Amino acid sequence: MEKAFAGLRVLDFSTTIAGPHCTRLLADLGAEVIKIESPEGDMMRTRPPLRAGASTSFGQLNAGKKSVVLDLKSAESVAAVRALIATVDILVENFRPGVMQRLGLDYDAIAPLNPRLIYCAISGYGQSGPSSQLPAYAPVVHAAAGYDLTHLRYQEGRTRPDYCGVFFADVAAGTYAFGAIATALHHRHVTGRGQMVDVSMLETMMGFTLTELQGAQFDVPPMGRPMFGPLQCADGYLMVAVASEKTFQNFAQAAGHADWITDPRFARYSDRRTNWGQLMDIAEVWSRELTTAQCQARFDEFGVPCSPYRTVAQAMADPQIEHRQALAAVHDAGGSFKVLNPPFRLSDADVSAGAHSASLGEHTEAVLRGAGLDDEQIARLTGQR
Repeated sequence: MEKAFAGLRVLDFSTTIAGPHCTRLLADLGAEVIKIESPEGDMMRTRPPLRAGASTSFGQLNAGKKSVVLDLKSAESVAAVRALIATVDILVENFRPGVMQRLGLDYDAIAPLNPRLIYCAISGYGQSGPSSQLPAYAPVVHAAAGYDLTHLRYQEGRTRPDYCGVFFADVAAGTYAFGAIATALHHRHVTGRGQMVDVSMLETMMGFTLTELQGAQFDVPPMGRPMFGPLQCADGYLMVAVASEKTFQNFAQAAGHADWITDPRFARYSDRRTNWGQLMDIAEVWSRELTTAQCQARFDEFGVPCSPYRTVAQAMADPQIEHRQALAAVHDAGGSFKVLNPPFRLSDADVSAGAHSASLGEHTEAVLRGAGLDDEQIARLTGQR
């Protein structure tokens, strides 16, 4: 099958996670993504795992892209970028607001070069406003958005916020940027005009706190023990999601306690929510006699959503992942490794990851020559003269 974005060209100035995640999705859908890197390269190139100096962390975020090295401190390099801008459909950057303006590469400066250009800027707090100039990485944005304290509310007996090791804000902001770019592409198809796309990581993270956003505005009755948590079994824990009346009834029957359905402590949702801790204490008297596999089998039989707590390696080995062909092989200087394909499938277009992760500057000469630069200009830009 063909790729849905085949024929589109992207100039990618982004680094680390949020921007590269966005542009890898564009590459997966067939866009030609030209990654502009400094002579030192994207900092993710040094992140482990490293094999023969090649980072699979970098490769996961940048598979299928071309790498062009340009020192943007050089006026000649900026001139080369301006030549490239006239040839592309999309530009993505995630610098702190103001950096591209100082380079003369902000949207207002370059839109006249290419009125159809879709220019996407991803930043911590947005391109304008009192916080726009603050430095921001995902863990800081998690705290600023209220996400961390919201998460803490659901951890019984704890008052210290968790450490951060999974960067939701980066991945989610990159995904929103991808969606916004696709929206702008449709708008361009209708109007013939490009536009600026401004993605805020802060607002992205606030979108995760759906219930709490309303609870911050209106009185909400205090809850008892959180309703979604681990159920103890003989050899570990199981996550069980009892989120509807039918699921609760099936949960009770799976545990051999149909009496819970009419028990005044649990029969109505409001009472069940208040007394959830009591329900779980009783349920664990039953579940602790079973292994997680036995307990899961029982819940599966009755249609109760549940899962054992798994490592990423265990999730990767899930037969469902194999069935969906969710993992793709990518090759770089160190060999091969696996990355996730996009989590969606199209019936008439291929969405698989590119099979190659480029070495630093691998495509510099070819891309610059394609932009109309001559051999002497390319030699100066690549340090060969």
